[in-house]
Amino acid sequence: MRNRVTWFCLSTSARMAKADGNAASAIAKVSEWADEHLRLIRNISTGMAVAGMILFARSIKLTSKFSKAIDIPVEFIEKNVKLRGRLLQITERGLEVEHVPITLPFFSLWQKRWQSNGALVLRLAGVELTQSGKTWLQEELKPSQMLWFQLLRRDNSVLDCFVLVNKGGFFNVCINEEVLRQGLGKTTFIEGPRKDSKVYWKLQKKLLQAELKAQKKGRGLWKERTLLEKMFTSSALLIIFTYIPKEALFSQTTGSK
Repeated sequence: MRNRVTWFCLSTSARMAKADGNAASAIAKVSEWADEHLRLIRNISTGMAVAGMILFARSIKLTSKFSKAIDIPVEFIEKNVKLRGRLLQITERGLEVEHVPITLPFFSLWQKRWQSNGALVLRLAGVELTQSGKTWLQEELKPSQMLWFQLLRRDNSVLDCFVLVNKGGFFNVCINEEVLRQGLGKTTFIEGPRKDSKVYWKLQKKLLQAELKAQKKGRGLWKERTLLEKMFTSSALLIIFTYIPKEALFSQTTGSK
């Protein structure tokens, strides 16, 4: 009986040792194969990572080219996203711009296959342009010039935006403000963002400040304005936007309805 138990223990140990040897051998073979095909594994990993990035970027429309206002997701407008574009021409409707989306390295040719041709029509938000202002835009902005536009509202096929142009280095000029600063237009209330939001408050205040500068210096359409007219335009509105808390202002407005 003792001999049988001894034989069984030895036999089990031998089988376990053989199994361990086979496992170690298999691991060694896999490790050896991985060493020999390390470049292939790295390429596969890189390819999977890039593919994942492309799918993610496409899912959130980062690489999509918008050729019509309706193509732009509602979330982009609600979050006032900034997009890049190339100016095509300036018409009575506004600035016609070709949207230039984010380009992924090594995949620019493929991206072009997905992209459609077309132009977005941009309107300067919060600005009522004079005829001189339209002429100034034609002279200041050139075809093929790159610019950024911050989305504020979609009005059928037209986008109300703040348009930014680079003037060298990190210096950008907001065209909406510059037109008002030169006295080439009047400030209007911005449509799109909620009237009690920080975005609306900040942008509307900037426009009023730009217009006030033109009034003080008598530029453009403000040359012929009387002192009384100047006092009760941008100055009065700017005081409201500067010193009255927006919560109090809009709570009174909504409460009176």
